[in-house]
Amino acid sequence: MDVSKTKSSFYRRLYVAYLIDSGVASNIPTLTEVTGMPRRTAQDTVAALADLDIVCEFEQQEGARNHAGHYRIRDWGAIDRRWIEGNLQRIKAVLEYP
Repeated sequence: MDVSKTKSSFYRRLYVAYLIDSGVASNIPTLTEVTGMPRRTAQDTVAALADLDIVCEFEQQEGARNHAGHYRIRDWGAIDRRWIEGNLQRIKAVLEYP
């Protein structure tokens, strides 16, 4: 499937936000495990959610060290989470994720 870098980047951000919000993968190690993307790509994608006005915050696990915790979506901005749910299979196919 021939997909532009812009579209794949947009879909990747939507998918990562969806995984965080649904609790399927709310930290970098589980994001890499679920999607197969490299760690650096997962980190960059989470950081880039702000470009879509998706507010994603890291919550440090109480008493833990070394950034142990999870991400939480606080606000979806102009993105409709229901659209992502309805198009999840297409998004995963475009990204070639399991």
